[in-house]
Amino acid sequence: MRILDFGSLNIDYVYQVDHMVRPGETLAAGRRDVFPGGKGLNQAVACARAGADVWQAGMVGPEGDLLLDVCRDAGVNTDLVARTDVSTGHTVIQVDRGGQNCILLYGGANRQIDEAYADDVLSHFSPGDYVVLQNEISCLPHIVDEAARRGLEVILNPSPYNDALDAMDMSKVSLFLLNEVEGAQVSGGSTDPDEILARLGEKYPDSAVVLTLGAAGSRYQKGSERHEQGIYHVDAVDTTAAGDTFTGYFVWAMSVGKPVAEALDLAARASAIAVTRAGAVPSIPTMDEVLSAKL
Repeated sequence: MRILDFGSLNIDYVYQVDHMVRPGETLAAGRRDVFPGGKGLNQAVACARAGADVWQAGMVGPEGDLLLDVCRDAGVNTDLVARTDVSTGHTVIQVDRGGQNCILLYGGANRQIDEAYADDVLSHFSPGDYVVLQNEISCLPHIVDEAARRGLEVILNPSPYNDALDAMDMSKVSLFLLNEVEGAQVSGGSTDPDEILARLGEKYPDSAVVLTLGAAGSRYQKGSERHEQGIYHVDAVDTTAAGDTFTGYFVWAMSVGKPVAEALDLAARASAIAVTRAGAVPSIPTMDEVLSAKL
């Protein structure tokens, strides 16, 4: 069983500042750090560190070698990643002395994905393979349609939620992985977990749902099947990649036929380890670390 992560590849430029830049102001930054990022890249790395046979698809610009190197170092196959003359997707992040941040996101190469490229990527995969999607790339409704037509299992993390998702036939999604805010947006209801799951069950009866609830753990639903998973209590340092780590581990576990309860537990353990480390990609643990950790 193969996993295709069709998603965003970003470079994060993080600037340490005394305060957020005000209109008309020129402000000197005390430090700049450059990190690999993008939900697509993070989730692909998490799948690979869990042990998956995973491919990354997406687009990078002229400065995208950093991201491809990160993927390869983690064991992610990058043969299907395409190049474009448009700048690689990136963020400009200001972090002030109090730890608050503001983020400017430029989609760049992530927004150059078209139907021809999507069809070519998907042609390499077979019925029963998994495709993991997030909402940080263009052409998402077509990718969902074509993946479902080819018999792939469509996994969707609908983040960030925007109008592009309204154009998608979500009945073709095999598994939703979302938090309570995204759950409320997709279901059209409140952020109450019971209401979210009830509404999603009514709207998409053939889809499985994993609803992550922060300190309250996570809940799984498919038809009449229900599971709940608590969190592992740790001293959190940085929660940046916790959700992406959870997604990658859960998808891997389901792709190899693990029981849902075991898949949820592995994902919870992995995300607990991730929050004890700084950064996104550097925080994502390997399976050996997950299995040996005393949580």
